[in-house]
Amino acid sequence: MNKIKLEQPKSGSRLVLDTLKDLGVDTIFGYPGGAVLPFYDALYSFDGLRHILARHEQGAVHEAEGYAKSTGRPGVVVVTSGPGATNVVTGIADAYMDSVPLIILSGQVAVPGIGRDAFQEVDFLDITLPITKYNYQVRDASDIPRILTEAYYLANTGRKGPVVVDFPKNISSDIVEEINNPLLNLPNYEYTKYPNADKLIEIFQGLKNAKKPLILVGGGVQYANAQEEFLKFVEANKIPVTATLLGQGIMNVAHPLYLGMAGMHGTYAANQALMETDFLLNIGSRFDDRVVSNTKSFAPNATIAHIDIDEVEINKIVNTDIGLVSDAKRALDALDELGEIGGSYDEWIEKVQSDKKRAPYYYKKHKNYISPQEVVELIGEYTNGDAIVVTDVGQHQMWAAQYYPFKNSKQLITSGGLGTMGFGIPAAIGAKIANPEKEVVLFVGDGGFQMTNQELALLNLHYIPVKIVLINNGSLGMVRQWQTSFHDENLSHSVLGNNDPNFQKLAEAYGIKHYKLTDPSTLSEDLLAIKENVPMLIEVIVSPTEKVLPMIPPGQANDKMIGVKFNDD
Repeated sequence: MNKIKLEQPKSGSRLVLDTLKDLGVDTIFGYPGGAVLPFYDALYSFDGLRHILARHEQGAVHEAEGYAKSTGRPGVVVVTSGPGATNVVTGIADAYMDSVPLIILSGQVAVPGIGRDAFQEVDFLDITLPITKYNYQVRDASDIPRILTEAYYLANTGRKGPVVVDFPKNISSDIVEEINNPLLNLPNYEYTKYPNADKLIEIFQGLKNAKKPLILVGGGVQYANAQEEFLKFVEANKIPVTATLLGQGIMNVAHPLYLGMAGMHGTYAANQALMETDFLLNIGSRFDDRVVSNTKSFAPNATIAHIDIDEVEINKIVNTDIGLVSDAKRALDALDELGEIGGSYDEWIEKVQSDKKRAPYYYKKHKNYISPQEVVELIGEYTNGDAIVVTDVGQHQMWAAQYYPFKNSKQLITSGGLGTMGFGIPAAIGAKIANPEKEVVLFVGDGGFQMTNQELALLNLHYIPVKIVLINNGSLGMVRQWQTSFHDENLSHSVLGNNDPNFQKLAEAYGIKHYKLTDPSTLSEDLLAIKENVPMLIEVIVSPTEKVLPMIPPGQANDKMIGVKFNDD
């Protein structure tokens, strides 16, 4: 391997910083410790990289996720060895499930101590092997520029995902006068998936012959930055669309061809269309079990085509008639080049639009307590549907997905596949740091709030005006809903109640502006506080018995929804 002479000797840690800056990284989220002290020592006098000191390593990795999900650029995390590394495992798994580009720089004990149960040693490579796209352990400081260049490339190409780079402490301290060639050396890695021409024609012809075509759009279109190409294709050919949770925002919810979110808590129109379509085109979704609750009854009348950048996803869950391995942007461009499909779908469009009008999302307004759905609707109105919406996981997550008027790509930042409680607060911080010019609103429950609320310390420290909307029902709401619906109302350890802290005093302790809303009659006026450009906590007290509806019970077909309210009832 060719050697390159440095103008002056550098430590391994300085090579890390220089390489990250050259790659375009501007922000690092981290937490120091013994094994990464050489890195933090080099960072002390380094210009050009912003470091955000999280209050817990899990906070750091979720902050990096919020940064990455809202920008499409890799988030970077630095943690020490042992517990510092293991504390980011949940976030790495979350990023892996949702195809989020991350680079995790983990400290490690010095090379002579590896494998000897040294203080704060864990085998982080084996721990993260199933939940990373790739991982490295640096054994020669001269390799640092090449390894980091490869890690960045791997994280941000193909099906994006997390990459771990493990740094033994002595490697970070080593001084080198020359480096190995930093150019990529990935002979077996191919991510450029040009769409197969024959498969494209099959999809084109299938849509042309269909009477009831439907597109299911997922996060893959967001990650490919293909919103423009997607909308062009849909509008040119007038094909109805439904989306997964992570596909929200690709299409304006008010668009006449958009039927809403599909799956467990999706719309009646979307789920009914999935049952009736005769040609289903999935672009960038992995057919997860929240959309496909019952594989045997899913889209029973349809020819199914699946476009995905990851070949593993084709035929993994749903049997596919036409599988096309491709980047979504390239596939949509290629389909567009084939010309307008020219199908005749007028009756079908009339039918799905009728379903959309007949059974929209529905909730009751109550006199004695606030409806959480109304909170989301009002905030959607007050932010003109333009805010980056971050959620934690639970009922509030689904209410946000159902009632916020999304219209932009990368607008909903949420934990999809892993469903990680505690994601919300740090992810919102990361999203706001990455997008200081945009409004960032976080919806979080009282359960998830308590998992990572130490990150509130960052809001005033760095002036991060995130608007935190705490939906407080005194319960682990979604757990309680399932216990009520499917477990004989046995509320086993799902009621928090008086065990919760005083969230107002907690906000005050962190110096954050805070409000507590309890009166439904003044809600619209009270929520105007959201327009203040300061970090804030708006705690909204809601009923513990409020449910997320409609719902497909687990294992049922998409048309077996409960809680649907028809306008003609």
